[in-house]
Amino acid sequence: MQQYNTQLEKLPLPEYGRSIQNMVNHCKTIEDQAERQSCAETIISIMSNIYPDLKDNADFVPMLWDHLAIMSNYKLDVVYPCEIIPQDKFQTKPDPIPYLKGKVRYRHYGRLIEQLIAKTIEMPESEEKDYLIMIICLQMKKFLLTWNKESYSNEKIADDLEELSDNKLTLTQEVFDLMLEHDYLLPSNNSNTNNSNGTQKRRQPSNQKRGIQKKSPRLNQKIYNQRKR
Repeated sequence: MQQYNTQLEKLPLPEYGRSIQNMVNHCKTIEDQAERQSCAETIISIMSNIYPDLKDNADFVPMLWDHLAIMSNYKLDVVYPCEIIPQDKFQTKPDPIPYLKGKVRYRHYGRLIEQLIAKTIEMPESEEKDYLIMIICLQMKKFLLTWNKESYSNEKIADDLEELSDNKLTLTQEVFDLMLEHDYLLPSNNSNTNNSNGTQKRRQPSNQKRGIQKKSPRLNQKIYNQRKR
C-alpha cells in the first residue's frame, strides 16, 4: 500500500528530500567503520549538488557536515573533518525579543523619529545639527504624506517638530532652505515638458505643485520671533 509523505517520518531538513534522508539512515546501519566513512563522504558529495552556487564558499563544506549530523540526529559515528555545531545548541530556545515599551505620541511618525529627535537635542549647535534636523523633517514629511496627504503642510511639520522636541528644536529658515534643496519628493526642476503632441507646455512651479511654499506667513512669523529673541 502506498504511503503519503505526511504519513512518513518527519524530515529534519526537508530541503534535501527523503531520498538523501534514507541514505543517511542506511549509513547509520553500516557496521564497518571505513565503509561507513566512505558512505558519509559520498552523501556529502550528493548533498553538495543541491547548492552548486555555494561551492566556492569557505563555509560550504562545514555546513554540509553540520546538516549530515542533524539529519542523523547526531548518531552517525564517522570522523568529521571539521567541527560541527553541538546538538544542545538546537535544543535551547533563543531568548525572546523584548517589545519596546512606552507610548508613541504620533504613531504615523513612529518611535524612530522620536529617538532621532532626542539624539539631535543633545548635539551642540552646528551645521551638522541643522542637516540632521533637515533629514528628520523630510522623513516626517514622507510619513505624513503616506498617512494623510491632505494634512501635510510646512506649518504642520514645524509644529510637530516643536511638540516632539518639547520646543527644543525649531524649523529655522536655514533648515527650511536645506529641505528645499534635498527634498527628493519634489518633482523635477525642469521648467518645460513635452505633451502628447510633441510640443512643450509650461509646468507649474514644483514648490506650488506639491503644496510647498517658500513664503509661508506662519512659518516666517516663527522665524522672525526666533531671531527677535
